[in-house]
Amino acid sequence: MPRVQLQVNGAPVEDWLADASVEFPDAEFRILATQPMDDNLLEIVEVTTLEGDLLVRHFEDASEVRSYEVIHTDEQMLLIQFMIPISETYNALIASGIPLRYPALLQDGWFSKEVTASQERLGEYTDELAATGIPYQVESLTQSHDSSELLTERQWEFVTEAVERGFYNTPRDCTLTELAETFDINISAMSRLRHRAESRIITRFVAEAAP
Repeated sequence: MPRVQLQVNGAPVEDWLADASVEFPDAEFRILATQPMDDNLLEIVEVTTLEGDLLVRHFEDASEVRSYEVIHTDEQMLLIQFMIPISETYNALIASGIPLRYPALLQDGWFSKEVTASQERLGEYTDELAATGIPYQVESLTQSHDSSELLTERQWEFVTEAVERGFYNTPRDCTLTELAETFDINISAMSRLRHRAESRIITRFVAEAAP
């Protein structure tokens, strides 16, 4: 399943927290948790900043902030819980059905997010961002696979048994005929099962290795 690291700019749309980070561009916001509550969003955010007092006053003066509580503060860090209206950037994520991985980083308006989802859902997410006018940049894309997605259950049973019995050793420790006897099928069916499993594995390997 694809895993994407991307940056999303919340400043051009209605996203109060992104706007706050623009006001404090040197601060690093680490979003630790979010919880939608009706039309609002409850968030817990750790902010690395030397301007903690100014940032708290920014929260206090903002009409968008429904409530806030400073959980911890020191010379370099501020941990704060607050409630603000649900943003368009959050709505875009929810509309695509993609769960957010925490922590999510925010600096100078840009959220850095890691999302893991099917290609279809990722496509829905980027389409939603584009439709809403939210700028984004893909930083990296990696692909991970579950054996259950790549092979059928029967094919996975064959590959596992063949490896354990030494079928792929040189020289082989068992024959295809012996494997067919284990699976209680004839040699022709065993050969078809083998070739279909190997074809899927090799095709996927070549696709991922291609430049």
